[in-house]
Amino acid sequence: MPQQTVPAEDVVRGPRGPFALTLLAMFGLALFTGFILLGNWQVRRLAWKRELIAHVNQRVHAPPVAAPGSNQWASVNAEDDEYRHVSLSGTLLNDRQTLVWTATDEGSGFWVVTPLRMADGSIVLINRGFAPADWCGRDGHCAVGPSDEVTITGLLRMSEPSAFMRHNDPAKNSWYTRDVPAIATARGLKDVAPYFVDADATPHDADHPSWPEGGLTVINFPNNHLSYLITWYLLALMVLAGSVYVGYGEYRLRHPQTL
Repeated sequence: MPQQTVPAEDVVRGPRGPFALTLLAMFGLALFTGFILLGNWQVRRLAWKRELIAHVNQRVHAPPVAAPGSNQWASVNAEDDEYRHVSLSGTLLNDRQTLVWTATDEGSGFWVVTPLRMADGSIVLINRGFAPADWCGRDGHCAVGPSDEVTITGLLRMSEPSAFMRHNDPAKNSWYTRDVPAIATARGLKDVAPYFVDADATPHDADHPSWPEGGLTVINFPNNHLSYLITWYLLALMVLAGSVYVGYGEYRLRHPQTL
């Protein structure tokens, strides 16, 4: 009589041994704990991001205050000062102007960055605003700014390091970020503030734009922390549900008569 084989799906698995159950329990506990900790971290990040956005909005719409002077530069930082609405006066050094390539809702063109020498001799780089490439001409020489003393209001911004994909090349006068130390070195400037200022918009005729156009600072803080924390907590819940399922299965194998 030929030997009959039992289909694999009909084979009843026995209970797992203590060693296997211990490994499963430790693995499940590690996953559950890790997901809970990641979710808790995202809760804290969400609170931090919401507080940051509220502070930035408050700074942007506040009346302008005096820009930090040279005696305050060492304490200027992004968390406390970036996007602060500031005011400063001085003379634009138009011969040291730098054009930083950018793309905005107005199209492709340049940020026109001009040093401002203040009464004490210190210098702050001013992003006077956006100018289209055709306005600056084929050689990239945008029209110079006013030569008299000016008062500028705008948003304090921290220096931007060279971009990851497109690096500044001072030797070729090719700029993609507003890197204050690099621009200062390339233009032979000394006693330069560690920040720059995005100038506010100035009134002009909509049919005849006045370049450079200020007030184009993009303030956008991605806030995905709520979706992240929901994801981590759902994964923790799935691990918990899986543990209950495995535990119930082991109980059934050990106590079939009670079911």
